Amino acid sequence: MSIHILGIRHHGPGSARHVKEYLEKTRPDIVLVEGPPEADGILEWVGNEHLVPPVAILCYQPEAPQKAVFYPFAAFSPEWQAILYARKNKIPVRFMDLPMAHQFELKAAREPKTDAEEAPSLNSTLAPHIPDARTVKYNPIAYLAGAAGFEDEEKWWEHMFEYRQNPEEVFTAITEGIQALRQDLRLPYDREEQLREAHMRKTIRQAEREMFTEIAVVCGAWHAPALINMPKAKDDNDLLKGLPKVKVATTWIPWTYNRLSYSSGYGAGINSPGWYEHNWRYPADDGTRWMARVAKLFREQQKDISVAHVLEAVRLSSALTALRHLPKPGLEELNEATLSVLCNGEDFMMQLINNELIISDKIGEVPSDIPRPPLQTDIEKQQKRLRLPQTADFKDYVLDLRKETDLERSILLHRLEMLGIQWGQRYGTNGKGTFKEQWRLQWDPGFSIDIIEKGSWGNTVEEASSQYVQHQARTTTSLKEVVTLLETAIPAELHTAVEVLVQQVNNLAAATGDVMQLMTVIPGLVQISRYGNVRKTDASLVENIITGMITRICVSLPAACISIADDAATELLELIYGMNDAILILQETDLTTQWQQTLFQIAGNDSTAPIIGGYATRLLTDHRQIAGNELVKTFSYAMSSATPPAISAAWLEGFLKGSGTLLLVDNDLWTVVYNWMHQLEEEAFKQLLPLLRRTFSNFSKPERRKLGEKAKSGTNGNAGIHQQEIDNIDTARALKGVPVVLQMLGIK
Repeated sequence: MSIHILGIRHHGPGSARHVKEYLEKTRPDIVLVEGPPEADGILEWVGNEHLVPPVAILCYQPEAPQKAVFYPFAAFSPEWQAILYARKNKIPVRFMDLPMAHQFELKAAREPKTDAEEAPSLNSTLAPHIPDARTVKYNPIAYLAGAAGFEDEEKWWEHMFEYRQNPEEVFTAITEGIQALRQDLRLPYDREEQLREAHMRKTIRQAEREMFTEIAVVCGAWHAPALINMPKAKDDNDLLKGLPKVKVATTWIPWTYNRLSYSSGYGAGINSPGWYEHNWRYPADDGTRWMARVAKLFREQQKDISVAHVLEAVRLSSALTALRHLPKPGLEELNEATLSVLCNGEDFMMQLINNELIISDKIGEVPSDIPRPPLQTDIEKQQKRLRLPQTADFKDYVLDLRKETDLERSILLHRLEMLGIQWGQRYGTNGKGTFKEQWRLQWDPGFSIDIIEKGSWGNTVEEASSQYVQHQARTTTSLKEVVTLLETAIPAELHTAVEVLVQQVNNLAAATGDVMQLMTVIPGLVQISRYGNVRKTDASLVENIITGMITRICVSLPAACISIADDAATELLELIYGMNDAILILQETDLTTQWQQTLFQIAGNDSTAPIIGGYATRLLTDHRQIAGNELVKTFSYAMSSATPPAISAAWLEGFLKGSGTLLLVDNDLWTVVYNWMHQLEEEAFKQLLPLLRRTFSNFSKPERRKLGEKAKSGTNGNAGIHQQEIDNIDTARALKGVPVVLQMLGIK
C-alpha cells in the first residue's frame, strides 16, 4: 500500500502539470483532494463538455444563504486536474477537508484575531473564497524565498515550481521545505487548522480501510507534512468529536479570472490568472507567443507594432532573464521588455495588457441541467431568451422601450434591481424623453448568493420581485422609501406590488403632517405618472394621490415658510424648486392655480423667510402672474433702504435663483438693484459681499459677463455701449445697404 502526498499551490499551472504527470505515472486507484466533502456528489459533472472552467463550487446554508463560500477552479488548478484525471480513468475521487457543515459554525463562533494571532498561510492551499475573508499578512514561504535570494516569495515560487519543466522529486522537495518551516518557526496555535488536518488524515485512513492500494492525496503544500507524519487515529477522532454542525447545500456556478485574482479579496488568489493560463497551455514558451498576443492586442487598438518589435522585446526579456540568473522569462521580465520596446517607455498601455491578458475577463460555463434554485433557472432562461449573456467584462446596452424585446430587457433588469441583484447599472441618455434607457451590465459570480437568498420569495423573477417589494412596503414606515419603491416597481411592471404600494403611500400621506416630507416625494410621484406613455402601464393609479398631496401642501406650505432658520429656509427652497417643476410637468390647470395662489400667500407675507419670499416672487414672474409696474413695485419694496440689507440680499438671492436673465432684459429691475447697491454703506457692503458673490456665482459665465458689462455703464444698462456704437456708425455707408435689405424683405 502506498500513499502519495502531493503538496501543491492552488491555481498554479506548474503544480497542475506536475500533478497530472505524477498521476499518469503512478496510476492510483483513488484520489483524495483538499475540498469540501459535501461537494462529492457534484464531482460527477467534472469532465462534462459544458462544465468549462473557471468555475466554482458554491457551498451555502439553505436556511441562511448569505452564509456561503466559494471553491474556485481554473483549468490550471492542480485540484481540477486531479479530479479530471480520476473522472477520465473512472476511479473514485473524494474531497477530504473538514466539512463546511462544521466550518460554518466554527467561523461563526470564532472571535476576531489580531494580526499577531493570525495563523501562517502559504498561498498554496485550496482556501475557500469567503466574501468577507480576512487577508493573512504573515507568509512562512517568504523565509525560503529569502534564503534563495528573492525579495518576492511569489516570484521565487513561480521560478522554482510553476515554471519548472522537470517534475522529478518536486513534491519531495516541497514537503521537505515546508516540514522545515513547520518545525523551526514558532507558529501560533490554530485550532481550526488542526481540525482540518485531522479530518484529512481521517479520510486517508478510511481509504486504507477500504483496501485501496495506491492512494493519491492532493493538498495545499502547507498541509503535506501533517499528512505524512500521522498521529494516532484516536487523537484525531477525539479532536473531531462533538463539533457543531449545520445543513449545507452545494452546486456549480460560473467563475471569472478577475475573481481568481488578489484584487478581488480572494485569500488564495493569484496576481495573473490570464498569464497562468498561458503558461498552462504553452509551458515551453520563451516569450514569443506571449509577445505575439501583446502585439495583436496593440494592433486592435490601432497601434503600429511590427514583427521586429516583437522579436526585439523577446530578446530583451531573455537578456533580463540571463542577468537575473533565472531559468526562463517570467511575467516581470516580459512586462519590462514590453514597456521598453512596444510602449516606448510610456506605461499607460500596460494597464490594457493587465486587464485583457494578465488578468483577463474570462468567465466559465456551467451545464444547464445542473441542479440549481428555481429562481436562478428562470433568470438564466430569460437571459438566454432576451440575448443578455453573462459576461465578466462590462457591456453597454441602449434600450429603446418602443421595441418589444428592449422593453422586456428593461423589465427584467428593473426586477433584478428591486431584488438587490445589481447586474445592471443605469446611466442617463443623451436624448430627450422617456423612451430610452442606457444600461451597463457586468456579471459577478457573487450574485449566486443573492439569487439563492431571494429565491425564498418566489420561483420566478416576477413572483420573487413582487413578493419581496410587497414585504418591504408593508414593513416600512417611511413615505419616501415607499415612493422610491413605487417609482421602481412601475417600470418593473409589478402590478400587484404597485397596488399595494399605492395604498401604502395613501395611508402614510394621510397620516403625516410634515409638509416637507410630502414635498420630498412629489417629484418622484410625478415622474411615475409619466411612465404610462411608453411602458403601457396604468400610471393613473397615482394621479389621485398626487392631487390630494398637492392640495395638502398648498394649504400647509405658507405657514411652514414663516420664521424659520436660514438652513431650514435653504432646504425648503430646494423643495419648492422641485415642487414647481412637478407642477409644470403635470400641466393640470386646477393644480397650477392652487400653486400660484400659494405662491402669492408666501410672497405677500412679511414674516416669510426672505430667501423664500424672493423665490416665490420669481416663480410668480415665471408664471406671468406678476409683471410690469407691479413687479417693479414689489422689487422696490423688497430692496428699499428701510429694509435691513441682509434681508434684502437674501430676498435677492431667492429672486435670482437659477438665472439672472431678468436683470439683463428688464432695465427697471436693474435700476432698482443698482440703486440699492449704490446706497449701501461700505461696512454693510463688505458684510453682504459673500452672500452676493454666492448669488451671482450660480449664473452661467455669459450671464456673469453681460451683468458685469452692464454694471460698468451704471443705471442705464446698455446706454454707454449703445451710444458708443451709434457714434461709430458710418451713416452714408449704412444708407447704401437699406435698398438691398428692403428688396430682401420684399418691400418696395
